[in-house]
Amino acid sequence: MVEAIVLVQVKVGASSAVVQAVGEVGGVTEAYVVTGPYDVIARVEADSLDQLGQLVVSSIQAVEGVTRTLTCPILSL
Repeated sequence: MVEAIVLVQVKVGASSAVVQAVGEVGGVTEAYVVTGPYDVIARVEADSLDQLGQLVVSSIQAVEGVTRTLTCPILSL
């Protein structure tokens, strides 16, 4: 299992709609509207790094209003 935090920038005024849509994506366990350089933060999980990449590109970046993402895999010790 691979977990990551995905930081999302969105178009002005679209944060509420984006967080709702991202929260409904399979593999997204949490999604929040935040302030700062990113507008939405999501915690996601996938079976592999390849599936994580597909989840971000195919599902999260495809949400209307998303302009940029940054994926931060969580490292376990």
